[in-house]
Amino acid sequence: MESNRKNRIAIFYKDYFERFFIEQSEKVKAKIIWTIELIEELERIPEAYLKHIESTDGLYEIRIKIGSDIFRIFCFFDKGKLIILANGFQKKTQKTPKKEIERALKIMEEYKNENK
Repeated sequence: MESNRKNRIAIFYKDYFERFFIEQSEKVKAKIIWTIELIEELERIPEAYLKHIESTDGLYEIRIKIGSDIFRIFCFFDKGKLIILANGFQKKTQKTPKKEIERALKIMEEYKNENK
């Protein structure tokens, strides 16, 4: 019997993620939702879906691939079980653009300052 108990809960912080999400096609939205639900439910998340961003203090990227299209959603944890969704973007190059990482780090900082 499958358990519906979630290991984590994903939440939007302000409208950063939402602005990215509403611009996507229905197919992409469905895959994003599927991936987020997977991350919420699995005890151990494969790196194919969630990866720590090197040289950051707790910033992760949710990885979504549809055909040849690649999307990334930055996120971070709060109190261990809460996943805060930050900005998302469509990946066009091999390396994650530095400006997207910097933006996500600013969002994470903003969140932490508001939730002390």
